[in-house]
Amino acid sequence: MRTGHSGPRGFLHHLRVDILVLLVSCAIFLPLVISPPHLMDDVDAVQAQIARNMLESGDWVTARLNGVAYIEKSPLIYWVMASSFRIFGVHDWAARLPLALINIALCWVTARFAMWAFGRLAGIYAGTILATCIGMFLFTRILIPDAALTLTITVTLWSLLRLMDESEPRPTLWFFLLYTSLACGLLLKGLIAAVFPIAIGTIYLAITREASLKTIWSRIRPLSGFLPLFLIAAPWHILATLRNPPHFDWTMHSSPGEYHGFFWFYFLNEHLFRFLNMRYPRDYDTVPRLWFWLLHFVWLFPWSATLITAFRQSYRPISRAGKVRLMALIWVTFVLVFFSLSTTQEYYSLPIYPALAILLASDLATRALYPRAARIALASILSLCLAAIIFLLISNAKYPTPGDISSALTQNPDMYTLSLGHMSDLTLRAFAYLRLPLALAGFGLLVGVVGLIRTRKTATTVAVLAVMMVVFIQAARQALITFDPYLSSKPLADALTHSEPGILIEGDAYYAFSSVFFYTNKTALLWNGRSNNLEYGSYAPNAAKVFIDDAGLKTLWSGAQRTYLLVYGSDMPHLEELLDKNFRIVKSSGGNYLLTNR
Repeated sequence: MRTGHSGPRGFLHHLRVDILVLLVSCAIFLPLVISPPHLMDDVDAVQAQIARNMLESGDWVTARLNGVAYIEKSPLIYWVMASSFRIFGVHDWAARLPLALINIALCWVTARFAMWAFGRLAGIYAGTILATCIGMFLFTRILIPDAALTLTITVTLWSLLRLMDESEPRPTLWFFLLYTSLACGLLLKGLIAAVFPIAIGTIYLAITREASLKTIWSRIRPLSGFLPLFLIAAPWHILATLRNPPHFDWTMHSSPGEYHGFFWFYFLNEHLFRFLNMRYPRDYDTVPRLWFWLLHFVWLFPWSATLITAFRQSYRPISRAGKVRLMALIWVTFVLVFFSLSTTQEYYSLPIYPALAILLASDLATRALYPRAARIALASILSLCLAAIIFLLISNAKYPTPGDISSALTQNPDMYTLSLGHMSDLTLRAFAYLRLPLALAGFGLLVGVVGLIRTRKTATTVAVLAVMMVVFIQAARQALITFDPYLSSKPLADALTHSEPGILIEGDAYYAFSSVFFYTNKTALLWNGRSNNLEYGSYAPNAAKVFIDDAGLKTLWSGAQRTYLLVYGSDMPHLEELLDKNFRIVKSSGGNYLLTNR
């Protein structure tokens, strides 16, 4: 069975879906490219700096930070950002632009997938749901490759269904899309990019038994598909192994001071040992399993109100719609169970979001009226949130806002494992700094509440919630601008740029002030920073000697050359004792400092 229309009329229907979904997703993601907020310390600026290092060094095989090999991640996301830098110049917005376009492409592909299975209305709903759920904003606001990985998995699984469809008019196109997507996934996130679609596809084919093994083999053509897969994915893996010996080390453990080359770290340590929670160094935390599952109701907001009813649909693989629902159900279940058995972060589940959007859309597309219970529950939640915002605005109306928001925050590092962990740092006084984003968020919530009260139709309700989320996410962006001095060290980078030349030292690991390195394009000595992501590479024979201890800091600080030190505010008591308070503050921002010895 074919859905939709053919000929010119079908083209116009498809174009209408494309335009609506692209408008919504562009309204969400393109404003997030703009700076400020600047690139954040930690992984955000690190990814951008790796891409710049590749572009400037000409070494597109081995990622490096501060002269140290960073060989735990696949390179495609760096290549994409480096290409953007080459076209537009090295800017923070140029680093963000490719990810924004990938997010938009993911929403469009999800819409097309749903339209192919359930029709035009479901396509619009699926793309809109994916673009406007909180999780897509939260997990793609930093420069990580998971949205791109999700795109490759979505294309791969859709390609599989298209190849298994006897009425498919372009099997050659979908054959190449399947294996190209698999290959790109391998270059984005490693073996997990192949494990997920292959396992999900195998389970699906085993359950449906819609074709014999011979038929499946003839349609998927794995031997023929291996050629484009190998040509795209293999060269980097081979070159990275050859350039970072020892070539094939099968040691089943590691400890400080040991270096076993790229192959061992990437394939054994980063894949197998990480899954088994045996990876060294253990520079990651894991989210409690119960939170990992339950928080999806938050990440899918505001669409999670209809999540339970969406799972009540038919999954019998007797029609295209039933087959896609079954595939989506297997897709969601496998990914969640896989990460429940391993170490996990909340954003690891991002690959299930297209499947959830498709399931939600397929249910809503069959309803002329939005589910009454979901509408009432959602209106109640939004009303409570709106009341809380009004209370915060009134309570903080007379609070002064001296300096930046960091002066009104607490610190709860034990909560930072969670994506919203920094919310625990907020105090009542801190909301005085957030008046504009609170007012904007309140307006968005008011649109949602009024719309839910006044409308019953599904299409109108979806439109109202989409508008609400566009406004709400822009409010979140405004909040990030307020948090900028707390999450980014851009003011310290500006102060360093305008200071006299000298030796730069950073307190703690490279990630601590990574935005300074991006915005100044400088390298530094790392004071007591031989840990986490650069520790393994620091033991390589050709690694830069950039790590110093207390004694090394004292020697450099008392030398004749001007020296700068980036340091956390929490390290100041120890530093005052170590250096006998012999320093001058060049700049303070977000509770952290740039110091100099002259």
